[in-house]
Amino acid sequence: MDDKDRRKGYYEDVTTTFVKHAFHTRFFLSRLTRKSRIAKKIIDKILFEDDEVYVLPNKKSIKKTITTNIEINQSFQKDDSEFVPSQIIKEVIKEAEDIVIMHKCLCRSSANCQDYPQDFGCIFIGPASRKIASKYGRSATVEEALEHVDKADELGLSHVIGRNKIDSVWMNVRPKEELLTICHCCPCCCLWKVLPDLDDEISNKVKRLEDVEVHTVNENCKMCRRCLGDDICFGNAIYLEDGKITIDQDKCVGCGHCVQTCKYDAIELNYSQKSIDSVVNRIGELVDYKK
Repeated sequence: MDDKDRRKGYYEDVTTTFVKHAFHTRFFLSRLTRKSRIAKKIIDKILFEDDEVYVLPNKKSIKKTITTNIEINQSFQKDDSEFVPSQIIKEVIKEAEDIVIMHKCLCRSSANCQDYPQDFGCIFIGPASRKIASKYGRSATVEEALEHVDKADELGLSHVIGRNKIDSVWMNVRPKEELLTICHCCPCCCLWKVLPDLDDEISNKVKRLEDVEVHTVNENCKMCRRCLGDDICFGNAIYLEDGKITIDQDKCVGCGHCVQTCKYDAIELNYSQKSIDSVVNRIGELVDYKK
């Protein structure tokens, strides 16, 4: 083993240890990225280098009538055969050969989540997933993975898909270019609360689907303020302004959790089908996962 390999092995050991302890200090670390340029550079290098992940709203966020721009521009009633954003995940899974479903969710178990199943874990795809230790997850078929996505939709979890360095580090599987992360997130998610505190250059690596828009319907709003709760908005984009609920589109990542939370259908999530090809193609550029 030459000096370069020794340095690489030492770096990997240090980063793996760091990540395993980072979850419980994630709020401190995220705020540190805004306070110190040096800390930001180190944290970005260890946890977020070359990341690009997309947030997909849960199927339950799509209520009643949606707006679509498929060939003709008109609204129509949703039915079960209609495209929903989680279909992007399914299209990726159908092209995959190496699939691992985790035994539990690291975030939910670490936070002792009481609202969603702690044993409902992420999906990892790509050649690097073969290196995931059996204590973390099990190999799965395409059919099993598709059923897992449907279950996540039933549970009301929001989806995140893309290349996420922190996963390749804490499980010690590399290269990161061969590991695709598919997370099913609740407010215990490691990104859910820290995203607003991260430096913009890092938080911008978490992307909303281009054609997703979440907005309020003022005439239905009863000002119950449930959507303003601490555990609701992924991007901390909802706030009260001039006595009205307002959503900052620059901060909104389109998770749709606020839509599920609202009892009065005062918040709508609109989208079109055009994202499916562009995002699937982009994911193929980020991670070499296909058969």
